[in-house]
Amino acid sequence: MVIWGTLTCVMGVVKDFKHLVVLRTLIGCVESGFAPGILLVISSWYKKTEQSKRFGVYISAAVLSGAFGGLIAAGIVGGLEGAHGIRGWRWLFIVEGAATVGFALISFFILPDFPATTKRLSERERYVAIARLESDNVTAMTDGGERLSPWQAILASMKDWRTWMFVIGYMVIVGASTLSYFYPTLVKGLFGDASTMRINFLTIPIYAVAFVCTGITAYFSDKIPLWRGVVIAAWLTFSLVCSIAVCAVYNYSARYALLVLMAAGLWATNGGTLAYASSAFADMQPQVRGVSLALVNALGNLAQIYGSVCICLSIHRLSYC
Repeated sequence: MVIWGTLTCVMGVVKDFKHLVVLRTLIGCVESGFAPGILLVISSWYKKTEQSKRFGVYISAAVLSGAFGGLIAAGIVGGLEGAHGIRGWRWLFIVEGAATVGFALISFFILPDFPATTKRLSERERYVAIARLESDNVTAMTDGGERLSPWQAILASMKDWRTWMFVIGYMVIVGASTLSYFYPTLVKGLFGDASTMRINFLTIPIYAVAFVCTGITAYFSDKIPLWRGVVIAAWLTFSLVCSIAVCAVYNYSARYALLVLMAAGLWATNGGTLAYASSAFADMQPQVRGVSLALVNALGNLAQIYGSVCICLSIHRLSYC
């Protein structure tokens, strides 16, 4: 994260497009392990019936950033425009990069290692942490446990059919969730005469409802872990019904309400799917589980490529914007 944040700061001072592309590529490389790392840490510390709430908190952070990130960015760009002779958009990269570096330094001191290897627990506390996981059939990383080489872990993960089932399922969810990139465009299509500031404010309820639904879903998914798949399917069906209704309803206020509900359903399934995958991979060796979670996250997010293209083409073809 320190390298990631530093490169982001550097993006604020580059003056050549080629350098900008190279930096953005490097940032993508160094930040690629962030999400899989979070998934592995959560799955390595918590029982299967405790993971949904933690994954829900993780996804909720993304929801909140969508709600307020644009407004904060606008404040930085507008407030720091021309400060010290630097354009506002450049300050945005510098401020966000510095914040990333700062958080990375703080997390170094507060983020624990695996239960069996962390130095912040006593020997008895480490024993209890591992015993909790093993009582729930979650394979824990232990000092004397079998270690696989990176290639062995990759091959074992790729040979397990569960990995590919969750990759496909997560691709479906992420592909549909790319709709979030177009919330301002869709809202503008519904309220075309609204100012840019009002359009930004009108996107906040979309994320606010999604935040609440994500939290509620995460809480109850831990209460009924065997029904996680049903909960995910129910939310996806609900979002599908809302998306069909959007096409059939011509009242703009009703369309806006349906857009809010559809987005809530998609966001609620995101964390639930990750928790479901983590629980399904619980009996894998930790290295294999880490690779499987990384594949689900990485390949699933490739859906953002075709998802964005499909939605963009649909918006323009239907004259939504």
